[in-house]
Parts: sequence; structure tokens; C-alpha cells
Amino acid sequence: MSTDAAAETRRSLAGAGGVEVRWIMPEGFLELPFEADDLDELAERIVELARRALPGADEGVHRQWAAMCAANYDDFIEAGVQYAGFVTTEVDGVRCTATVNVSIMDLDDRAGSNPTGFIASTLRHLELGQIEEVALPCGPAVLCVGNRSADVDGSLTQSGRPEPIWTSFIQVHVPLVNGTVLVLEMGTPTVEGWDVFSAMFAGVTKSVRLFDDHGAPLVMPG
Repeated sequence: MSTDAAAETRRSLAGAGGVEVRWIMPEGFLELPFEADDLDELAERIVELARRALPGADEGVHRQWAAMCAANYDDFIEAGVQYAGFVTTEVDGVRCTATVNVSIMDLDDRAGSNPTGFIASTLRHLELGQIEEVALPCGPAVLCVGNRSADVDGSLTQSGRPEPIWTSFIQVHVPLVNGTVLVLEMGTPTVEGWDVFSAMFAGVTKSVRLFDDHGAPLVMPG
């Protein structure tokens, strides 16, 4: 997976039980590497990404930033994340950042014949945020909008101590016919960028297209 930023780059995930997922990422996103021959190569690719993301910082900051990213990879694997990208831009003079993750997870066996309804009911029970069932070009989906907090490592804060940071997020869950769920998530800790990033993410989710093993288009049943 390339770490280059490109204008409206097409992305895809293959091998998800016979369903290929394709979508379009907008200009400006840098992508975390997920393919490498060994851990040393992966580490160096993350450091190189840090140099691109923080061009004015010294090598020590690059290494700290890379270590923070690397620490998330176990969580990525557990959550089925297969794409992770981020963008930094100015919105009304404020420096804002957002991340986009794309995951494929197993669908709960209890989902039955109405997986969209089951996912929506489960998310409501977990009280993750505002839940809505929506229709995308690729099929029915569940939209979740909410907020969550996480601690930032002290090496990256002015106080030198871990500090909580709130992230606003949008998740889109698309149940697939092969017993998996495609999950796309956008998150941002910068309130000023919410409108811009949520509009951008709406375009990403609407660009999702599904294909079978032979390259024929698929639309999930409603």
C-alpha cells in the first residue's frame, strides 16, 4: 500500500470471502503501510511516513510519532483494519486533522435475515451514538455518529503527561452476503473540521462499490 498522497485515489480490498471492495479516497490523504516483508521494513516505512507527515520536525519526533503509530497495529489487526489514512488541513485558519479506517469484520451469527437491523439494534444497545439505517449505492448500511475519549501519550503532549482527547466519529457498517461486515470510520479530534470532514466522508462512503470473484458488480440485498 502506497504512502503517497494522490488526488482521488481508487482503493480496493480483495479476498474478503469472494467480495472485492472498491472506494475512492480524496486528495491529501497519507496512508499507513500494511504490507511489508518483515517488521524492520514496516518500521522504516512508518518512520518515512512520519517524515512526510511532520516535515519540520527533527528525527527524534519522527521516531516518537512512528512508535505511537506502530503501537496501534495490534489494535488494527484485532479490529480487522485493512486501510488507515489521515489528512491534515486548515479549516477557517485552524489546523485540523482526520483519520479514515476501513475494516472487514465477521458478522454476528445471530444477525439472521435482517443483518442491517441487527447491527443497528446492537449499536443502539451499546449507546455508541446516534444510529440510523441508510441506503448506499452498494446496499443497505447502518450509520453511527458519536464521540469517544482516549489518552494521548505523554511524549506528544506539552505537559509531558498522558492527556485525554475527545474524537468525534462517523461509522458506516455495510453487511455483506458472505457473512462479514464492511466498516468505514472517519474520526477527528478537531471540532472546527467536523463539517468539512463529514462531507468528505459522505463522498467516500457513496463511492463504495462491491464486486464478485469475476469482477461483476454486486449490490447487497435490502
